[in-house]
Amino acid sequence: MSPSFNNNNIKRLSLAIALSISLTGCVNEEKSDKQTQALQATETSLDNTINLTQITKDVTYLASDELNGRGNFSKDIEKAAQYIAQRYQQVGLVPANNTDNFQQYYQIKSITPASLTVVINNNTLSADVLTMASTVSDFTWNENTANLTIHVIKKDDNLRTILGNINQQGGQHLVLVDPSHEKTFKRYQAYFARGLNKLINENESTSGGIIVGAVTDTTTINSLSISGTTNVNTTKISNVIGVLPGKSLPDEIVLYSAHYDHLGGISPDEHKSNHSDESSHQSMGQQIYNGADDDASGVSAIINLANHFKQVNNNERTLMFAAFSAEEIGGFGSKYFSAQLNPSDITAMINIEMIGKPAKFGAGTVWMTGMERSTLGEQLNIALKEQSKEIYADPYPEQNLFYRSDNATLARLGVPAHSFSSTQLDKDQHYHQVTDDINSLDLNSMQQVIKTLATATTPLVTGKITPSRIDTNLVKGKGLIF
Repeated sequence: MSPSFNNNNIKRLSLAIALSISLTGCVNEEKSDKQTQALQATETSLDNTINLTQITKDVTYLASDELNGRGNFSKDIEKAAQYIAQRYQQVGLVPANNTDNFQQYYQIKSITPASLTVVINNNTLSADVLTMASTVSDFTWNENTANLTIHVIKKDDNLRTILGNINQQGGQHLVLVDPSHEKTFKRYQAYFARGLNKLINENESTSGGIIVGAVTDTTTINSLSISGTTNVNTTKISNVIGVLPGKSLPDEIVLYSAHYDHLGGISPDEHKSNHSDESSHQSMGQQIYNGADDDASGVSAIINLANHFKQVNNNERTLMFAAFSAEEIGGFGSKYFSAQLNPSDITAMINIEMIGKPAKFGAGTVWMTGMERSTLGEQLNIALKEQSKEIYADPYPEQNLFYRSDNATLARLGVPAHSFSSTQLDKDQHYHQVTDDINSLDLNSMQQVIKTLATATTPLVTGKITPSRIDTNLVKGKGLIF
């Protein structure tokens, strides 16, 4: 039977509805207040654990003249490593396995050209038209040498593309370059003269080779006599690895990384020959490439992110914080690191590279490389939605930045490995210049980027999200020779 309604019933119902609306409003207001309080509490926590004073202290020291640009193989980079290890200890991290006070040592051999003689069709070529990149100590070729490939680079060919393809192949190559490519050739000549670097114990049967280049009009070879030698030196260097063990998912690793090496220092004469713009940071003494943005900013970020997650104490997954060396000379630190553990254990890699200046999207914003390669970016942005923030896609795809930092090493192994940055690389006048010092940074913007990354990656840390793996078939391999 349907209920009957009289005036009294209607009044009582109206009163009940009004009361219900009132109570619902109170509940919604209370819920809204709690959400606001939670967000404020998060902000307060971030301000306490990722504070500007400590960030400034870290990046200032790492980019100081005392460290002389943190050049690989120098005593100065060892000072930087010790500082990072000390900060890890202060934060409360534990050393990774097989490390010495957080330092993961490995050896690199540096292979520098010593001599090169090229005789083609009984004509001896002068040294100024020759270049060599070799991973072996000595070699001798003639016109009958097996497995020697000869390339003739014509006027309309792309020298960079061809050398890139040769580098992917490895093996023995003679490259005859038309004089029209002389300007590009000179760049390779200077690059190869600095020598090559290889990890000790790297499999040279699958990683290595020889390229001899010569600028010449010759396109047909009747006779050939080439010999070359190199000097090989071995140096020990280290990554700095700290760990925050996971609670319920200890075998799943979230990796935060940045490289702490940079370009070191050069004499005023060297600086003059390398930089025609004499307005840049000249002095009577040595010119120092402080590397404040590249990448003292990133190293400061991972240290302060470690402090944040240690204090918040919500990491169900194991967190690993890696400061890599040798990024500037070929990414050997991350390559060695990746061989010491099972890459499938790494849930994601957050590689932080140059966050010291505002991005094109505004102060405090950040973008990531290779967003289309995994679901990581999409998942991180869900965590930022409530704060009306987002991580943007790489605005400089033509720069191939996905391949230009340590993330590429892990991505080649299938790890959702991406670099996070704020640099405006197309406009940055300080990149790889002596002016990349502490005075060029916007530290407030940098702090906001670190806080954004802390918020965005929290679901990774707590085990609530797992990004898709990267398809290794779609990742370009690293060169085998240079």
